[in-house]
Amino acid sequence: MKILVGLSGGVDSAVTAYLLKNQGYEVIGAIMSIWDNSIPISKTKEYEACLGPEDEDIKTTRRIADFLKIPLYILDCHKEYKKIVIENFRNEYKEGRTPNPCVWCNTYIKFGVLPQMTKKMGISFDKFATGHYANIEFNNSINLYQLKKAVDQNKDQTYFLYRLSQKILSETIFPLGKYSKEQIRTIAEKIKLPVAKKPDSQDFYCGNYNDILQLPVITGNIIDKSGKILGKHNGIWNYTIGKRRGLGLPGGTKKPLYVTNILAKQNVIVIGTKEDLYSSYTTLAKVLWCSIPAPKKPIKVKAKIRQQHKPAKAIVTPQKSDIAIVEFEVPQMSITAGQSVVFYKDDIVLGGGIIKSN
Repeated sequence: MKILVGLSGGVDSAVTAYLLKNQGYEVIGAIMSIWDNSIPISKTKEYEACLGPEDEDIKTTRRIADFLKIPLYILDCHKEYKKIVIENFRNEYKEGRTPNPCVWCNTYIKFGVLPQMTKKMGISFDKFATGHYANIEFNNSINLYQLKKAVDQNKDQTYFLYRLSQKILSETIFPLGKYSKEQIRTIAEKIKLPVAKKPDSQDFYCGNYNDILQLPVITGNIIDKSGKILGKHNGIWNYTIGKRRGLGLPGGTKKPLYVTNILAKQNVIVIGTKEDLYSSYTTLAKVLWCSIPAPKKPIKVKAKIRQQHKPAKAIVTPQKSDIAIVEFEVPQMSITAGQSVVFYKDDIVLGGGIIKSN
């Protein structure tokens, strides 16, 4: 069996390729080039990021491929990435929402454009593999592939993968799903992999988000929930739900203040206390059920509103089309429009959707 491995220059994807080759598979590597040189980068962070100048990552990936003695293909995906991920990123911030670019990148670029482009180059393969911490199993009772959590709960990445279709799940394998991160590091060091000690990517972008947004300064009011004007902002895209620092307000308030709502049509930022950030309800759009048939009635789940969020008990009530209402048993803090809510039952990822409002 021939397996295409999506490489990134990091330890996880490199060990993925090693494990598969060690198991006797024919392994070929591919790395996607997504960087757009028109972005005027102003690097502010020292750690690794997914989006940024990638010369070093490509050099490192060549070293990995040479070390493992596998062929490597470099695929220019920057036009597709710009159209699908960057444009969505910009549009969402303009509308007062906070997008999760990793969800879109995984759904449409890593598991879409990358393998499709490889096939268009005339390179055949039987399965596609990545270094994600997740599992896929086939459920014979419902005749569906199911996305499941990784063994290492601290590294589980299923939150970013819930939009993968049945076709993609059927063609994908996640070799790292049964391992802990510590075990992967140990393997990398044992075989003297060139990137054994390389730090993990920590963010979507290594610079200031305004490098990507490139939006003009549009001032507006900052108000409290009663409508009282407290100050001015220089663009709603500079704010997200839960933001506390850098609000540009005069001091002297008795309680810390946070962004509690962003009213894009009115060009207004609403602030309030921490208590104002909690909500029990939210409406989702673009709901997708990846591992089970779409339910017709309310269903009990555990739901995550962000990657680092502890899953909370909730009831999901499907509406018409791809809309759903989520009601949490206990109010949750900073439910943010544009982010995803992902539904779980035990270790199975049922599906999820994009937060429309709260």
